[in-house]
Amino acid sequence: MIRTPAVAGQFYPGKKILLKEMLLDLIPPVDTEQPYLGIMSPHAGYIYSGSVAGQTFAGVEIPENVIILGPNHHGRGHAAAVYAKGSWETPLGAVEIADALAEEILVECPMAAEDTTAHRFEHSLEVQVPFLQMLAPQASIVPICISQMPLEMLLQMGEGLARVMRRSPVCPLLVASSDMTHYESGETARTKDFIALDKVLELDPRGLYEAVSVHRISMCGVLPVVVMLQAALSLGASKAELVAYRNSGEVTGDQSEVVGYAGVRIF
Repeated sequence: MIRTPAVAGQFYPGKKILLKEMLLDLIPPVDTEQPYLGIMSPHAGYIYSGSVAGQTFAGVEIPENVIILGPNHHGRGHAAAVYAKGSWETPLGAVEIADALAEEILVECPMAAEDTTAHRFEHSLEVQVPFLQMLAPQASIVPICISQMPLEMLLQMGEGLARVMRRSPVCPLLVASSDMTHYESGETARTKDFIALDKVLELDPRGLYEAVSVHRISMCGVLPVVVMLQAALSLGASKAELVAYRNSGEVTGDQSEVVGYAGVRIF
């Protein structure tokens, strides 16, 4: 099955040449690439969050397989929907699904299920793919769309992903897709976002989940990030770094109502 783009021409340019030109501007050149266990990258329109995503991906050694975890904004499909077969198209071409890896994930994560419905209109995973195509054209992906699940189930899913990754000849990269606070003032957003980011940087998935709930932080990808953090911890993660933080008001010039964006890399 081939998934055609849902938001090309909206969140990012729909024509190949324009998309490549934009990505070249968004991804800064680096001298060396390093292996990471996981990254957190935003998923808004590229004019708003693309620079944060580009800085986050830059310098990351992209392995042959990448597991992309994103939130389900539309409420369609399974709560942990794995796109397990076929390919995803973007204006840059087709990206193959790592079907053998997807099957292992379905075995080790019984809370997940093969499901394409959740992915049909979802942008949070799609917008990450062109960055991967620019940096590692041969990489394959396993997109997983996550909606409401209890905390303990999210942690169990992270453990299951870690078991799969540990067995892989080359450890896959985890990409957790998330924006931060939505539609509050820039000052309020920054205060709330750094409450959440402190937990991410402490590699504390349970603390992140609780902080977002207690402080009413509208971090749309908190569930994928919790899963990613738990998997990374199980694989021996020891450090996380904040690559960049900004908000949409830095583009629009209006700080009265913004969306926050952050990029994090985990060693």
